[in-house]
Amino acid sequence: MARKKMHFEISERKILLRFFDAAFLMTGLYLLHFIFDNSYYILDLAYFYRPILLITYIFIFGVIFEMYNLQVSSNQVQIVRSVVLTATASVILYLFTPILSPELPKKRLVILVFYFTILIILLVWRFFYAIFLASHRFSQSVVLICGKDQVEGLVSGLENVDPHYNIIGFVNSDSVTEQSNEFNYVKEIKKQDLEDFVMHHNVSEIVIAAQKTDGITPDLYQQLLHLLESGNIIKEYTHVYESKTQRIPVHYIERDFYRFFPFSRSNSNKLYLILIRLIEFSLSIIGLLFCVLFIPVIFIGNLIANKGSLFYTQERVGKNGVVFKIYKFRTMIENTDVNGPFAQLNDKRITPFGKFMRKSRLDELPQFFNILIGDMGVIGPRPERPYFVAEIAKIMPFYETRHVIKPGLTGWAQVNYSYGESIDESLIKLQYDLYYIKHRSVFLDLSITFKTITTVLFYRGQ
Repeated sequence: MARKKMHFEISERKILLRFFDAAFLMTGLYLLHFIFDNSYYILDLAYFYRPILLITYIFIFGVIFEMYNLQVSSNQVQIVRSVVLTATASVILYLFTPILSPELPKKRLVILVFYFTILIILLVWRFFYAIFLASHRFSQSVVLICGKDQVEGLVSGLENVDPHYNIIGFVNSDSVTEQSNEFNYVKEIKKQDLEDFVMHHNVSEIVIAAQKTDGITPDLYQQLLHLLESGNIIKEYTHVYESKTQRIPVHYIERDFYRFFPFSRSNSNKLYLILIRLIEFSLSIIGLLFCVLFIPVIFIGNLIANKGSLFYTQERVGKNGVVFKIYKFRTMIENTDVNGPFAQLNDKRITPFGKFMRKSRLDELPQFFNILIGDMGVIGPRPERPYFVAEIAKIMPFYETRHVIKPGLTGWAQVNYSYGESIDESLIKLQYDLYYIKHRSVFLDLSITFKTITTVLFYRGQ
């Protein structure tokens, strides 16, 4: 039997990156103290909180500047950008953090050495990761158990998310007569040959994605049991899809959706809901103050390049399907968005100044009033117009599940996917929204917050 290749799951790779970021930085700064004999670099138990503070800043800005995005971490050009931005922001904030960080040194050279040590350590380690650890030598070979009509969709869906996740064969779970077939490079494995195939082809994971189970015979079941007892990993498809895409596979679950989706989980934690509401109330006050400050600037911009009313209101669907009025700064030519189509990339209805406001998210500031009065939250699915909700719900039976929580100013779908321009793209965004509803937590909210900051800083979106 071939020796199994090393493979790291997506979550494990992110932990690996954080662990070695911290380990190499601590080692480098420890050596720096001995090389330069300067008290500014000292790592002492009496000041144990200093390295913790620095590493915390690295982790926070690393998320904001995508240093822990696995696609960025595998691209050497993008590594330079993310590491430089993270190191620069972290060092600047660390230098000016009162009490917890050491006093500023008298010589500027000390600060430069400190900064470039951090920068070089992170760059060298991250290039090593990109060249060796993110390479295909750590790829994972997978076998699917599913129907023939599912194969191509399942293969493309999983491999597009994780290029190291290689599906090398499938067992037909339908009850029809077996015939040898290949879908591109995916080979069909006869049921009686599954155990031998797994042992001789270095298979590290078996994924059961069968919607029809007539073909899962007692013999196939016994083989799966033997493989499980031998230490092979066997997973159910929906769990694999969720962990890799961070979406709910609505297209796969179909009529069984209600058996898989825990509707009450996100609304049962009263402490969480109270805490979130207090944070939302505080942020809405701050947001409205910023809104008032920007009104003169936006008013002048409207006079020059966006003539018409300053504000824009529109009906949107909120929690429990209740319709409310959303408030925004106007970005389109007046009276062109009434029952109009989805806003699209380079939409001609958007004025030049409106395009700037959308990119900078300034047009969203009035929505803090909606948050203040409780129509919206800071984080949640984006509210849609009643017309679109009715149309999409005809095609997607689960679409209105989005309305079990408040809509949000930002959300899991917004930070992970581009602007939805069609029904198909709305389905993908729905999968993200349902994932958020299912896994809603303080940690997921923080992740969305950091990703939102990234989106604004890099001027992304529509």
